[in-house]
Amino acid sequence: MTSEVVAPVQLDFSSPDFSAQLDSLLAWESVSNDSVQEQVKTIIAQVRKQKDQAVIEYTCRFDRRHLSSMSDLTLGADRLQQALDNIQPEQHSALEAAASRIREYHQHQHQQQSSWNYRESDGTLLGQQVTPMDRVGLYVPGGRASYPSSVLMNAIPASVAGVPEVVMVVPAPDGELNELVLAAAAIAGVSRVFTIGGAQAVAALAYGTQTIPKVDKIIGPGNIYVATAKREVFGQVGIDMIAGPSEILVVCDGQSNPDWIAMDLFSQAEHDEDAQAILISPDRVFLGQVQKSINRLLPTMERKDIIATSLNKRGALISVPDLESACELVNRIAPEHLELSVEEPEAWLPKIRHAGAIFMGRYTAEALGDYCAGPNHVLPTSGTARFSSPLGVYDFQKRSSVIQFSAEGASEMGKVASVLARGESLTAHARSAEYRIKD
Repeated sequence: MTSEVVAPVQLDFSSPDFSAQLDSLLAWESVSNDSVQEQVKTIIAQVRKQKDQAVIEYTCRFDRRHLSSMSDLTLGADRLQQALDNIQPEQHSALEAAASRIREYHQHQHQQQSSWNYRESDGTLLGQQVTPMDRVGLYVPGGRASYPSSVLMNAIPASVAGVPEVVMVVPAPDGELNELVLAAAAIAGVSRVFTIGGAQAVAALAYGTQTIPKVDKIIGPGNIYVATAKREVFGQVGIDMIAGPSEILVVCDGQSNPDWIAMDLFSQAEHDEDAQAILISPDRVFLGQVQKSINRLLPTMERKDIIATSLNKRGALISVPDLESACELVNRIAPEHLELSVEEPEAWLPKIRHAGAIFMGRYTAEALGDYCAGPNHVLPTSGTARFSSPLGVYDFQKRSSVIQFSAEGASEMGKVASVLARGESLTAHARSAEYRIKD
């Protein structure tokens, strides 16, 4: 495949059928199907009924393990610290540096999420109380997959928010554990780890078993079974999101190094054959230069087959008349990751309304955001940046309204409530308020 020319579709903003072409390019189906949903429903039902026993049986079946008790699936703080002590020094330093930046950034969010109240002239008190969740469950892919950055990005904001317990689940197919993931859990303050995965792990976190505690919210990425299970248990617990494939949209004025831009597109295309990498530029010559860079650099990539499939299937080079039009397209696409590789990106920032994360200037590679910039890399995909935000401290806190009427305030507002309640034929509501009205 990779010996052939990789050719992301070329679109022209001025073309009469551009809108239809763009809609076709952006189209993405849901992450589930009837067969998967049926299997997931069965697994969840069994875990709810048989609890630990079902978790053990499914783990033995799907992860090819031979287990007899949940103690074989449980890792405590000592085991996590052991992993941290035994990884390479440069890995330890990199994890600590990334964790420090992520924690510092999210501390700023925490400071903005404070309780408040105000008192009216008659003594009535109104306000808001912000409190953390009690327990959060973090799903982390396991086996050969190694995503320590996902552990840091999910667990640290929960810790900053004040969540007292973060429980992590990570599958260990054939008993294989990733030490870097466990080391990241130690740094991020994860309380306990259970080496289970799949829909059975999601069900255990949502409903609890004799060993695995029930959580308030489930976060973290996973395969189609995990995503379907998260959707299925939503309402019983909170979830972060149902994420689609990774996306990057680069807006470039034509003055950046084309090799840099090609590699930025590769950085997301290598995630998944369904990932989407799009470049928008008013400079047609530059688009051609990036196309040449793509084909020259692709053979050097370890994941070249995945990149090639992604770019041929869902990639695009889009020509626009000017950067104003580029910003218009950005807001229509609402990308997960947006790079503004232009001169004076600050001037264009106010025009961007919909994007998960915005990377400003020629030196700010999106890859820095994946690991160590500080802001969270858990971002809305598939256009959901129109109404969703990056994972943050606010996702692990709840807001309670605080209401305390004085006698005078209760009397005056009781009259208002009485009229409205009787207008809705809710007599008990009305009389409850009327009891507090002064004669």
